[in-house]
Amino acid sequence: QVQLVESGGGLVQAGGSLRLSCVASVSIFSINVMGWYRQAPGKQREFVASMTSGGISNYADSVKGRFTISRDNAKNTVYLQMNSLKPEDTAVYYCAIVLPINYVWGQGTQVTVSA
Repeated sequence: QVQLVESGGGLVQAGGSLRLSCVASVSIFSINVMGWYRQAPGKQREFVASMTSGGISNYADSVKGRFTISRDNAKNTVYLQMNSLKPEDTAVYYCAIVLPINYVWGQGTQVTVSA
């Protein structure tokens, strides 16, 4: 059973930064797409960012220029650097292995941005 464990969430003021980490229980070297998603209270889970094994990244328009996804295959870890945080970024952030027909999810980490 693959497990993903996120960490790095917390409370930060608007304009601040956080770095989320996601450690996988298996090697991510051959996993094509890994991503970050978020879910705010009362809203559906939404895409934030993804990165392929070849290093191609993709971002939601709402976070472009502020968030950066990276992956360290040697550490089986995916990161999400979040800068210039806004109150609307408040959500539970989930790491995911993106498969052709489903996802493997972590348990999530709470990010709260105060105004």
